[in-house]
Amino acid sequence: MASVFLPLLAATGSALAAKFSPSSVSRSTTGFGNTLPNKFIVEVDNASDIPGKRAFDTRSAHEVVYDSLRKRDLGFQVEKEFNSPGLFLGSVLTLDDAAKVLDIPGVKAIRPVTLIPAPKPVKLHVVTGPDDPQVPPDTESTHILTGVDKLHAQGIFGKGIKIGIIDTGIDYTNPFLGGAFGPGNKVIGGFDFVGDAYGTNTPMPDDDPLDQCNGHGTHVGGIIGADPNNPFNISGVASQASINAYRVFGCEGSVTDDILIEALLQGVKDGNNILTMSLGGTDGWTESSSSVVSSRIAASGRIVTIAAGNDGSKGSWYTSSPGNGINAISVASLDNTVIPLQNATVHGVAHDPIPYFDALPLPVNATLPVFATSNDTTVVDDACNPLPDDTPDLSGFVVVVRRGTCTFVQKLTNIAAKGGQVSLIYDNGNGFSNIDVGNFTAVLIQAADGEFAHLSSQLVNQFAAGVPVAISFPQTGASFQFPDPSGGLISSFTSYGPTNDFFFKPAVAAPGGNILSTFPVPLGTFAVLSGTSMATPFMAGVSALLFEVRGTSAQTAKIARTLFESTAQRISSSHTDGDPLQTVTQQGAGLVDAFRAIHADVLVSPTELITNDTAHFRGVQTFTVKNTGTSEKTFKLSHIPAGTALTVQPGSIFPADGPVPLDATAAKVSFSPKSLTVRPGQTKTVTVNITPPKGLDAKTFPVFSGFIQLSNGNESYQVTYLGLAAALKDMPVVDNTDVFFGVDLPTLVDGQGNFFSDPENFTFAGADFPSVLMRLNFGTPKLRFDLVDSDIKLNTTLNTRGVEEGGTHVFEREVFSFPHNPGQGTFAKVKVLGTIFEADFQPRNSDVNDGTGFNELSIPTPQFANGTTIPNGSYRILLRALKVTGDPTKEEDFESWLSPVIGVQVPS
Repeated sequence: MASVFLPLLAATGSALAAKFSPSSVSRSTTGFGNTLPNKFIVEVDNASDIPGKRAFDTRSAHEVVYDSLRKRDLGFQVEKEFNSPGLFLGSVLTLDDAAKVLDIPGVKAIRPVTLIPAPKPVKLHVVTGPDDPQVPPDTESTHILTGVDKLHAQGIFGKGIKIGIIDTGIDYTNPFLGGAFGPGNKVIGGFDFVGDAYGTNTPMPDDDPLDQCNGHGTHVGGIIGADPNNPFNISGVASQASINAYRVFGCEGSVTDDILIEALLQGVKDGNNILTMSLGGTDGWTESSSSVVSSRIAASGRIVTIAAGNDGSKGSWYTSSPGNGINAISVASLDNTVIPLQNATVHGVAHDPIPYFDALPLPVNATLPVFATSNDTTVVDDACNPLPDDTPDLSGFVVVVRRGTCTFVQKLTNIAAKGGQVSLIYDNGNGFSNIDVGNFTAVLIQAADGEFAHLSSQLVNQFAAGVPVAISFPQTGASFQFPDPSGGLISSFTSYGPTNDFFFKPAVAAPGGNILSTFPVPLGTFAVLSGTSMATPFMAGVSALLFEVRGTSAQTAKIARTLFESTAQRISSSHTDGDPLQTVTQQGAGLVDAFRAIHADVLVSPTELITNDTAHFRGVQTFTVKNTGTSEKTFKLSHIPAGTALTVQPGSIFPADGPVPLDATAAKVSFSPKSLTVRPGQTKTVTVNITPPKGLDAKTFPVFSGFIQLSNGNESYQVTYLGLAAALKDMPVVDNTDVFFGVDLPTLVDGQGNFFSDPENFTFAGADFPSVLMRLNFGTPKLRFDLVDSDIKLNTTLNTRGVEEGGTHVFEREVFSFPHNPGQGTFAKVKVLGTIFEADFQPRNSDVNDGTGFNELSIPTPQFANGTTIPNGSYRILLRALKVTGDPTKEEDFESWLSPVIGVQVPS
């Protein structure tokens, strides 16, 4: 039977409406998602815990496992080993048959090696000097917002504390980072795990973490430790702390998470009190190797701060690893209150200066008359087409054009065709913000100013009727502080939680927008960057101040997050009166108040109350209040709700993009007692009863949150809560719509790049092999692709998604290590011929075609995952994705899809 093809570039009605072009399907053969093919991090037990190992056996735990692999004829290659008892024992192995490894005595877990992308600040501007308009108006404003200035006034600067920065390296030659490297300097040590060229080659490690080509780590280092008395009058949060720099990125490119583990374990070995990582990749789960190691290090008595991520635009359930580490402090970003911009001067008529959205003056020294490309201030496609033939030479004008319909570059290209060299684009209501104008000299102005300039342009050729209007761009003295409409709010780019296994991420917020700090000397010495990458080292610096005041004991480290969360400043979702507080899934417990946290004499624990979903709800919870001070304290309890995040679009299966819409409908919270008095040294218990909000559509998967405040006239503390007013098991996992590619997903792609739905044969010669194209609408704890008989009788679920199968499962974290057959229950009754691919704890896809929007599984050779050959014949591919909280032994807890028939016909 002939196949029915849907060509990748076909202009069918559904394809035209698709979000992604089918041509973006690359049929990659280099792995699935962000994993590397056949490379795994295998964690092993301590040698003494391995069953069957005798006391006189002197082999290491690693060698015991290797010997077991050899006895089973399982091919493997050792890439590196980890040997940190109590934290992590294991190896990076290339495996021929990973499926059989987990059953070997001594193997604790096996996880794929994953790629972590290089950190990308939301904004980067190299400053030119103290008068650069991008320099914040009060360079220490972030310290004032967070109480760091008060600690500095008390002489607390982090002296004696060691901070390990795992990043792109550091330019220690910057004079404001000490100017030198080694003992006795600010940067006392570190290591380069990768070398400059890493990302395009194998690592070339050395003992010098110098970075003069990227700069991200140098900026991070300055936020922590920049020396005062510099041209910008800035200082690090902990300027007297000592820094170890661990370079894990080259000048560009990604890093594999095994290198992060190396750096983390080295940071512990070097005696750092704090480890900080302004990096991460989309994950959604707490179970990646780097997350697990980060969490264990924090639990052992060190503070670990990690960026929450800059993917706020992609919506909820999109947390970052290793920031998902359960005991680590995941850090959100807060926006500054002002934006440094420039003013243009109007000549010929009375008018206020015109603000334009640029930190630096436009490089225009002349005073130029105005020319408007249209006399209609409501035109929707101004200059989207070539300008009329009678348009004058525009080289001597400031050209005013309205925003809308086409790209800015297209408008400016048409203007340049008539000689235009300087343009002002006036807003059409989409918002006054930074825009991409390519290499053109152009900026955005506000609508009202644009319309003024437009109307005035009618006078350009009417000198007899009045004075012509002109505009100049002062090169000095024209900067001003434009109020940032989002100033003092959580940065919109901060990634939303919670994790898919419903952990509290992010934990707390710190300033991360428009942060001035050090930069490599060859790249400019100082720069302004924005991102959770900037908020994270701020928290590391605050942690150093905490250690200086309270001592560096493991107990201090273990209560650090509790102190930061219980004293944090709650942040609103907007500046509009009556709007709810920002959801805890983006602000965490709020903006850190370093002074209150460090000097707190009340310990509230726990500060995170997680009620789970409605199927496994824990509405009654307790926390304790301990008075560590010297005087009696009385507190009144009150409930302060935050906005309920509607995490899925109404009437859709897809997650809502950020900013995630909020509903003011809140949970009901009661507590007993309603007030309490705690004497010095005394601990009292509070019981809390939380009821999910009523009247919300469960299909929007509303995540409710808020705060329980303990206050009196002098001080206040808080506990934060989080819950889901729906059942996680009801969340659709696999996208089976035609929204993204114009055909129902999942689908198969043939050797010519066509989607197909009828049987097709493959020779596996050259490009003649099949690929599976699919999207994960939500994260899954287990994803499998198995080969089954072509005539299998199996009721798959993706076309009957509304039916909920019977059975319940306890809401608890199950660790499934790649790959592993449960070997029991209804799941095991499905007859499979062999596994093609399996992965655990997979994140959801985004709705952006940037490498995160879909997944491809290509089968370039007729082999199962264990390397055995698939015989010639007819088959189907069975895709199964476990629902969150589902039981891996129950087939009914998986979503499933059967492919069309594929024929394996390899010539003999």
